[in-house]
Amino acid sequence: MSGLDAIDRHIIRALRANARISNTKLAEAVGLSPSACLRRINILEQSGAIRGYTVLTGNTSGEEGIAVIIQITLDRQTEDYLNRFEVAVRKHSEIRECFLMTGGADYFVRVEIESAGDFERVHKDILSKLPGVSRIHSSFAIRNVLASQKVRKS
Repeated sequence: MSGLDAIDRHIIRALRANARISNTKLAEAVGLSPSACLRRINILEQSGAIRGYTVLTGNTSGEEGIAVIIQITLDRQTEDYLNRFEVAVRKHSEIRECFLMTGGADYFVRVEIESAGDFERVHKDILSKLPGVSRIHSSFAIRNVLASQKVRKS
């Protein structure tokens, strides 16, 4: 967030804490008039400092799903292999997040499942069929300690 002044950073912190805060309350919290605050938000959005807003949802049954963090290693790290993998990942709604990584694994992928049987299906029908995959290492989350979300505008 370089290039932002203290007020911009204050606006972003407040929106991260509560993206549904009214402009009037946000303006009051950061010490601006509502019109000046809205102008700042628009500039932050146009510059890409704020890339979008999202909703974090729970399971509709009232029970949390099980988060699985998966490290995926590809056969090769060529541009073609990376592109084919990334195109394939975007086709599966079960895959909630995917990060190109440095270090031991090429990608970290996050999926949410309802049960071990559900993960077996995701592993067999999706993960093992992604192009170029040579190794899959999965870890099940015990509980979520902190959840925040930043997404790009579509």
